[in-house]
Amino acid sequence: MNLPNKITIFRVCMIPVFVFLLLFEDLPYYNFIALGVFIIASFSDFLDGHIARKYNLVTTFGKFMDPLADKILVCTALIMLIEFDKIPAVIVAIIIARDFIISGFRLIASDKGVVIAAGWVGKVKTVVQMVMCVLLLFTADPEYNSIIFKIANVLGEIAMWLALILTVVSLMVYLWDNREVLREKNE
Repeated sequence: MNLPNKITIFRVCMIPVFVFLLLFEDLPYYNFIALGVFIIASFSDFLDGHIARKYNLVTTFGKFMDPLADKILVCTALIMLIEFDKIPAVIVAIIIARDFIISGFRLIASDKGVVIAAGWVGKVKTVVQMVMCVLLLFTADPEYNSIIFKIANVLGEIAMWLALILTVVSLMVYLWDNREVLREKNE
């Protein structure tokens, strides 16, 4: 297993640590510690992709597992943010539904011998979702009420709506760009 794939596995392993820290509210600054873990896991997404492209270490495993690891990380954070009343459940449901649709689509493509890597719109969507999660996690503890937290809250709201728009747009682009995969061939 090459380094980028190990980094992807590391990201998946960080998810339960992130959840545990968010649930451990008795720990001082629990949300900041969990936020740090989330940022490290999110940065690992950039890192594994950069290394894979720079050193020509792109693998089929990486093409499948990297987007899946991103989805699991972001969806976990979004579900946890519902618990903190930082994001409406309907937005999380739309984001998760999109991810299931794309995953199902990738399975169909895989069955036909086609590997579909993430496109640029999907990558931008993922970055915006991760930034949104960072901002919302930063303000997750209602005890803090400074101007910095208020600004982060507003920026988190803006990022949330932008993430929702990009989620829907990226789904439409993904399905359109890969529509041939759904076509049945007459033999």
